[in-house]
Amino acid sequence: MAVQAVERVTSFGPAVALSCRECGERFDLGPVFACASCFGPLEVAYELPAGDPEGLRRRIESGPANIWRYAPLLPVPADVADKPNLNPGFTALVRADNLARELGVTGGLFVKDDSGNPTHSFKDRVVAVAVEAARAFGFTTLSCSSTGNLAGAVGAAAARAGLRSCVFIPHDLEAGKVVMAAVYGGDLVGIEGTYDDVNRFCSELIGDPAGEGWGFVNVNLRPYYGEGSKTLAYEICEQLGWRLPDQIVVPVASGSQLTKIDKGLRELIALGLVEDRPYRIFGAQATGCAPVSRAYKDGHDVVRPVKPDTIAKSLAIGNPADGPYVLDIARRTGGAVEDVTDEEVVDAIRLLARTEGIFAETAGGVTVGVTRKLLREGVLDPSLTTVVLNTGDGLKTLDAVAAGPRATIRPSVEAFREAGLG
Repeated sequence: MAVQAVERVTSFGPAVALSCRECGERFDLGPVFACASCFGPLEVAYELPAGDPEGLRRRIESGPANIWRYAPLLPVPADVADKPNLNPGFTALVRADNLARELGVTGGLFVKDDSGNPTHSFKDRVVAVAVEAARAFGFTTLSCSSTGNLAGAVGAAAARAGLRSCVFIPHDLEAGKVVMAAVYGGDLVGIEGTYDDVNRFCSELIGDPAGEGWGFVNVNLRPYYGEGSKTLAYEICEQLGWRLPDQIVVPVASGSQLTKIDKGLRELIALGLVEDRPYRIFGAQATGCAPVSRAYKDGHDVVRPVKPDTIAKSLAIGNPADGPYVLDIARRTGGAVEDVTDEEVVDAIRLLARTEGIFAETAGGVTVGVTRKLLREGVLDPSLTTVVLNTGDGLKTLDAVAAGPRATIRPSVEAFREAGLG
């Protein structure tokens, strides 16, 4: 295997190279995302601070209450917390005892609620790391292809960082996500077609003079962007008292979040920050866009693209780039990949809201719905500690759930009683 010479770039902290996930070849840190030899995806390789787990744990715990407490494990400079950014992360890990009783979970059920981030989705994490890479490479415009949440996160992060933003979305997204992406003053462009069409267009724009000086967070900055999802794994383990969850259920769109959560868990084990013991990772998709779930059930290693048709638009990626790696992780850890119908998604949104006071967007309904389905089928073990991800706020997907007043009455106690309310 040929290994290129790698120079240490101090602005990327412990990161030392980009490494191909297929052939292992290494490349200098730069705005590239595919291996020049085999076209495999690149990811960040590190020299992490090993040898003193207790010291590292104390350093993390004394850090800011956001993702930058984990700066020693991310491709960012040591002074990242002092720069203008949205400071996402360290969101609530909610002990969901009411939901656990409904589902029959006895081993402890938790919801990692990332709706508490600045733009109300987990995308703030990945964008925050990508912004630091954009700064290091001298990009002046921040861009992305998005199913909605990422567009808003990029717009907000660019505004805070003093960068221009130009983001691209499918033309038929939920109105709430369109408004949130547009309000930050950047350029929002709707593309006629699906997310996969939008993503292909962005890949073409990178090679065109019109895209010169642009950092596409999920294309040419993708290796750095993806590392932000590791912070979900770090936080979950720290919030559980520096221990691994037994089971974790993760929504799958491109699949990057799930693969990086697994990477984060393995890093914590290697650094001695958590005890090395088995954990299981489960992927969750909507039936109307379930190419990874279908491949898992059919026993295939190749994920066949599909045309999305689901209310869970944030997960509507018909050709998921990390799909094969999701399959590998689910099988390696003893997990699974499952899907639920749109009707089950809506019912799960209502269930989570009714039991725990958390209003999830449709992706959260997918994870809760899949969790319930896997428990019913005996795939998830109800006696083990289980973490379910809610990656966004239900206010962004209001069209998915019909709700309103139980009654409209005159302002009198008599009318209250007549309505059967007292």
